Amino acid sequence: YGIVELVNPDLADATVLDVEDMMRRNHSIDDPTKDDFRVRTQEQNMETFGVILNAITYLLIAIAFISLIVGGVGVMNIMYVVVTERIGEIGLKKALGATNKDILYEFLIEAIILTLLGGIIGIIGGSLLTFIVAKVATSFGFDWDFIIPVSGIIISLVVSMAIGIIFGVFPARNAAKLNPIEALNKE
Repeated sequence: YGIVELVNPDLADATVLDVEDMMRRNHSIDDPTKDDFRVRTQEQNMETFGVILNAITYLLIAIAFISLIVGGVGVMNIMYVVVTERIGEIGLKKALGATNKDILYEFLIEAIILTLLGGIIGIIGGSLLTFIVAKVATSFGFDWDFIIPVSGIIISLVVSMAIGIIFGVFPARNAAKLNPIEALNKE
């Protein structure tokens, strides 16, 4: 293992060829396909690092997507339970003149509030964890600033509300479609 420092970075490719030639002479290698060494530039190392970083990024995106789906299904199940528990109330509201749209909006707003509260708790928890990591890193001498971008908070809240809308619409539609007479009879 060795490191060669370049005086002129523009000559990196030529320097690689020179180092390979020197290494082959020192190792008595005539056939370049039988090299027992590898010469890499910093640029090649950065490209490899970039590929690894992209793979990790895509993996984290996939995990986040799966987590959002699982959370959304959980919200949908909770909302189905809420609708089931409040069938009599829905029937009474419809009997007193509430429209399907009124019932739909009521349960959709509940789903949005539920996911919005979850998003706020997530933001607070993530901010707290970030603060702790920044303090620990700073105590070890790293230059790590505690920064929470406003755009990240806004995106988190918007995604939370979108999950509430997407996964809350089916239970809300079921509630809105209930026949008031059947709903009151089930109670």
